[in-house]
Amino acid sequence: MSAALDEFCGSVFWNASYLNRSDADLPVCFQQTVLVWIPLVFLWILGPWQILPMCKSRDKKSSVTKLYIIKQVLTTLLMLTAVAELVLTVVEGAEQDPLPAVQYTNPSLYIATWLLVLLIHDARRFCLRRDSGILFCFWTLSLLCGVLTFQSLLRRALQVGFGRKLSASPLSSSMMSCSITFEWYSSMVFKGYRKPLEIEDVWELKAKDKTQSIYAVFEKNMKTAVRKAQAELEKRKRKKRRREGDLDHVNNISKAQSQDILVLEEKQPKKKKGDKGDSGSQKDYPRGWLIKTLCKTFWQNLLLSVLFKVVHDVIVFVSPQLLKLLIAFVSDEESFTWQGYMYAILLFLSALIQSLCLQQYFSLCFQLGIQVRASLIAAIYKKSLTMSGATRKESTVGETVNLMSADAQRFMDMANFVHQLWSSPLQIILSIVFLWGELGPSVLAGLAVMVLLIPINAFLVAKSKTIQVRNMKNKDERMKIMSEILNGIKILKLFAWEPSFEKRVNEIRARELKNLLNFSYLQSVSVFVFTCAPFLVSASSFAVYVLVDENNILDAEKAFTAISLFNVLRFPMAMLPMVLSSLVQTNVSTVRLERYLGGEDLDTSAIHHSPIEGSAVRFSEATFAWEQDGDAAIRDVNLDITPGSLVAVVGAVGSGKSSLVSAMLGEMEHIKGHINIQGSLAYVPQQAWIQNATLKDNILFGSELDETRYQQVIKACALLPDLELLPAGDQTEIGEKGINLSGGQKQRVSLARAVYSNADIYVLDDPLSAVDAHVGKYLFKHVLGPKGLLKNKTRILVTHSISFLPQVDNIVVMVAGAVTEQGSYGTLLANRGAFAQFLNLYGRQEKDASEKNTTGTGNKMGLCVCLGDMKNLALSGSDANGGSHEPYPVKFSMYLRYLRAVGLWYSFWVAMGYVGQYVAFVGTNLWLSAWTDDAQRYLNETYPLEQRDLRIGVFGALGVSQALFLLFATILSAYGATRASRVMHQQLLSNILRVPMSFYDTTPTGRIVNRFAKDIFTIDETIPMSFRSWLSCLMGIISTLLMITLATPFFALIIIPLGIFYYFVLRFYVSTSRQLRRLDSVTRSPIYSHFGETVSGLSVIRAYGHQARFLKQNEITMDINQKSVYSWIISNRWLAIRLEFVGSLVVFFSALLAVISKGTLEGGIVGLSVSSALNVTQTLNWLVRTSSELETNIVAVERVHEYTKVKNEAPWVTEKRPPRGWPSKGEIRFVDYKVRYRPELELVLQGITCNIGSTEKVGVVGRTGAGKSSLTNCLFRVLEAAGGMILIDEVDITTIGLHDLRRNLTIIPQDPVLFTGTLRMNLDPFDQYTDEEVWKALELAHLKTFVQDLPGRLLYVVSEGGENLSVGQRQLVCLARALLRKAKILILDEATAAVDLETDHLIQTTIRSEFADCTVLTIAHRLHTIMDSDRVMVLQAGRIVEFDSPEELLRKPGVFSMMAKDAGITNTETTTCRSQGLLGFLMATALFDCSMNKYMRQSLGLP
Repeated sequence: MSAALDEFCGSVFWNASYLNRSDADLPVCFQQTVLVWIPLVFLWILGPWQILPMCKSRDKKSSVTKLYIIKQVLTTLLMLTAVAELVLTVVEGAEQDPLPAVQYTNPSLYIATWLLVLLIHDARRFCLRRDSGILFCFWTLSLLCGVLTFQSLLRRALQVGFGRKLSASPLSSSMMSCSITFEWYSSMVFKGYRKPLEIEDVWELKAKDKTQSIYAVFEKNMKTAVRKAQAELEKRKRKKRRREGDLDHVNNISKAQSQDILVLEEKQPKKKKGDKGDSGSQKDYPRGWLIKTLCKTFWQNLLLSVLFKVVHDVIVFVSPQLLKLLIAFVSDEESFTWQGYMYAILLFLSALIQSLCLQQYFSLCFQLGIQVRASLIAAIYKKSLTMSGATRKESTVGETVNLMSADAQRFMDMANFVHQLWSSPLQIILSIVFLWGELGPSVLAGLAVMVLLIPINAFLVAKSKTIQVRNMKNKDERMKIMSEILNGIKILKLFAWEPSFEKRVNEIRARELKNLLNFSYLQSVSVFVFTCAPFLVSASSFAVYVLVDENNILDAEKAFTAISLFNVLRFPMAMLPMVLSSLVQTNVSTVRLERYLGGEDLDTSAIHHSPIEGSAVRFSEATFAWEQDGDAAIRDVNLDITPGSLVAVVGAVGSGKSSLVSAMLGEMEHIKGHINIQGSLAYVPQQAWIQNATLKDNILFGSELDETRYQQVIKACALLPDLELLPAGDQTEIGEKGINLSGGQKQRVSLARAVYSNADIYVLDDPLSAVDAHVGKYLFKHVLGPKGLLKNKTRILVTHSISFLPQVDNIVVMVAGAVTEQGSYGTLLANRGAFAQFLNLYGRQEKDASEKNTTGTGNKMGLCVCLGDMKNLALSGSDANGGSHEPYPVKFSMYLRYLRAVGLWYSFWVAMGYVGQYVAFVGTNLWLSAWTDDAQRYLNETYPLEQRDLRIGVFGALGVSQALFLLFATILSAYGATRASRVMHQQLLSNILRVPMSFYDTTPTGRIVNRFAKDIFTIDETIPMSFRSWLSCLMGIISTLLMITLATPFFALIIIPLGIFYYFVLRFYVSTSRQLRRLDSVTRSPIYSHFGETVSGLSVIRAYGHQARFLKQNEITMDINQKSVYSWIISNRWLAIRLEFVGSLVVFFSALLAVISKGTLEGGIVGLSVSSALNVTQTLNWLVRTSSELETNIVAVERVHEYTKVKNEAPWVTEKRPPRGWPSKGEIRFVDYKVRYRPELELVLQGITCNIGSTEKVGVVGRTGAGKSSLTNCLFRVLEAAGGMILIDEVDITTIGLHDLRRNLTIIPQDPVLFTGTLRMNLDPFDQYTDEEVWKALELAHLKTFVQDLPGRLLYVVSEGGENLSVGQRQLVCLARALLRKAKILILDEATAAVDLETDHLIQTTIRSEFADCTVLTIAHRLHTIMDSDRVMVLQAGRIVEFDSPEELLRKPGVFSMMAKDAGITNTETTTCRSQGLLGFLMATALFDCSMNKYMRQSLGLP
């Protein structure tokens, strides 16, 4: 029996040990069964006999008494409580695991029991004795058993209140009453008041509210809906094709041919257009599925909130009826006093129930909002992991982050008020029905006014929509440029291009603000119309009522009941346009999200995984393109790679080496053929992708730690010396994009990640280009080569380095996307092709060098891999993530700063406008009160016509002046707010572009982007509205309290205690709420940072197959943010319940005082007092909400201000300008020059002194971290001197402005950074040069023919980061920039590290010829690039150790001769001889390219 009851309750039924302790108590199960069932069993055994009189008796029932009514009402309430409990249990059970049976049984038993009690009460009316002894015993038993249960609950509540651990949310264990009043949240509010909240203090979400659970349901529904939408899309496409009549033409052609023809047909018109953006925007997509999916996913929440909202909406209309009865009571001399008290109590109760229902409804709506946002962000994130290259091109990282931040947020905001779409019309209809009862047909006049307002509203909404759509585009464009500026900030600074980009951003911003101002003006008109609405409706109704019939006299009952109803009407009428405009914005977002989420996924059908004996990777007729209708990037590749072999892929720039790799990874569009891959992949990209995590996490990349293997990998990848120098070893936090590692270190970490993953096949896209020659050699020997860690794995190595070719098993030569030769080193030499000649000339010395150096390279590693310019900083954990968040109150100065930005006069007149509005409001109400008293004054007389006209006229005039004052205030505030937005954005942008590089090294880009996205959005749109609402609420409350005090002066005494309670609740709440909002913004940044990081490393994540792990990480990041938002939502409900209770008390006391003062008051003034009180509840709530919201949003001003105060670098232009044509000679003199990255760090250059003559060519070499890059940074003053000076043509560079300096030097940087925009803009952002000069520069950079073939030529649009050009081509564009500028001093910062020998040679030749009369500093990885320099500077640990001509340095033993030996250079002739060999090879390659292209065109049937 006991076991069955245990299962029935879900807990222990009986355990004697519960009684053997100091806090003895009965088990919960015992209380839920025995103590509940004793009274029920008693009643059900004896109760049914009590109903017999109903069946037998022929007597008449006795009359209904008040006592009988009270008993029946109370019993009905008890029954409703039981019903509510049952409903809640069913809903909870549906959402979570099924609850114990007792929780369903007890409420059901109680429902039946209360029905029985109702029947017994009714049956007793047939008896002489009305009361029932059995019922008396039942109530006594219930009370006795209930006391035991009650004390248990009380003790539990006290324990929960004081001794709770703050990990799991106490909601699940809280009692019904605590859930309804949100009492369970109080401990969090007090905690937030006592100390600043941290994310650990916030309770965890329930399992069903976590992103994973929500998204699982959403995704299931989404897949079904998208499938249907795609079927619809196909139908639409078929119809369109049928209309165009092209179908027959394609039908009779074989599939492959038809595809080729389609490719060609589509390409033809595209070239004419030249603007792919244009055609892209017209592309159809699956529509109309998103809203359906959301409704299907969240139907339970929607249904439950509808239930609460209906109850609330009905009870709203009870108060005006009670007010009517109260006014009648005051006006009627003979009414009984108890009636007045009853009306006052009922008014209080109806306000209370209304409040409880409303808060439950809001709680559900806001939960719906955050769940919708979570599922959308999760969907966007997942989509970004699977989308195809074409879809990826359509939306840049910036635009996709906007989908997450702006569009998902829109849905969240819409979800909060979605029920107003049906609730507002319902309330409007009910108001009209009740008003008809009061004023009869006169109400139609009011209705007519409302109907007239609808088209005005429709027009405003339509205009707003077009502005909003336009502005979203501007926002996207601005954010896109901002992300690029921040990613390429170093280039901007080195080229002094900041003004050009600042101008671009400001032009977009000006368009954005113009639209914003128009939008604000429209909003002002909208607010004006809807402030007028209730007044116009009431004025027209009252006027018609008294004008239609002389007998119609407006008395207090009618007027104030009508006014109360009009006040009820005001909320839905104000909400409806807001919800409609929100619907419009959501509609725009729906289109954007459906286009993105419905876009095509990556098609990996061409990548097969069939087991083929003796083949690891096999290409069969593989033809792939970057775009579906683009040219094939690799053509008809047939290749078979055996397991365990090392294959090198070589070829010129743009020959398709990287495309071959991308095709293997499934990143390209399949045209024909397939690739078969057996086993797991590891991928090392050309530009290393590093995560914002510890170095160790970057290497492990989600794998389990195997310490032995980990140490092996670190050693093989030459990372041990780096770890010694990093502040926290392998636990050092690496900044965003690996900011605190040098290029070589990033590449080695990327390689270590691949090696540690222990995959079957390694795809290595030129990983050795970014490291020095000797490090490259070491890595090849210990990792990639025949004796390396990966010797038994299949390795595909794209390389430009020839020294390793003799050691590979197979070489694949690529030209123009096709494989021209393949075979072993020996075979290709024996073939005696152009390649063989090239190898002969190159390979000889390489071989000798490699033989000499196979021994002993290892021990040199200790020296070589010293820390790559360890400028940097281990980013601390907190820094790497969100943003700074001080937990202290917002300073008052922030409000002042904002008001100053608006303009103090503007602010003053806006405030005056609101004061005027509320003075008119009080006037209107007092006038109406006097008007209604006329009914008593002229009781049995004719109402004078002139009196009537005066009343109507003044009432109308006061109402209109109210609206006009408001219009004046809102238009002024719209203008002022736009002004503030302009000023603040301008200050932020201008300062961000002027801060030193060290700021960008220590600040994650995500955080800066967040300032420009979220915070500027808040300043643009949220703060102005918050300020207006706050002023409006404050004035509203003051005017209401004033009116009640005028009616019943004693009310002033009650204001004081209520005010004190209000103040304390406010103080407690605001501190908690503010911290929760800060936690929200701090935990939101990592969502976007993680997303940006994922998108930039997409190919790596996909290659390793780690999508699931990244999804999981995204869910964890989301949940941390969700829990702080959820907590904030509950804190709002906690507050609202308490404030509305204050409001209910205001209503109660104003009614009570009216009842007490009966006889001394007129009906009109009582009506005014109570109807104002009824209105104050919402306003009290809104005042706190808007205060808190304002305080929260003003944080955006604080955050923006924080970045406008960051210390700037030196001024761009100073009073001392360099002479015209400076530097004319190009002499550079270093005088004891010292520099450090930050004041607290060691010196990087330790007293450099040297002279570089005019037109001298100087090579700078040194091991990684010797200070080579620091030297260039110093010349451009990216780093400022810690001692000594640099003189250029005898001008101390610290005495002139940065731009005067930087514009007169030229650099070809290490990373070729390009920006979105035309090719011309990338070369000449200031439009300083003519087209002829630009073409000339392109010709010298060997890009002229390439650019002439591009659609749009100079106006060809470069995609984000220059992704539609190869790395080599990007480097040549950087060369063209330098040629265009043609300064007297040129710095090459490892400019040819990432390119092949051909491009390297092109660059070197051009530099030799074009910059012959310039001073050239070359920082080199490949020694042969600087062997023809006049002198070579050898740096070691920040000092010059050797500085002489290369011949001299080779002759004497030293650091340089050692390095030359490592690189296989014995004398300077070697390099010259090589150059000639290279020229021979290039000519041969060029001829081969021509014939290959001809062959390709013929085979494709092209002219």
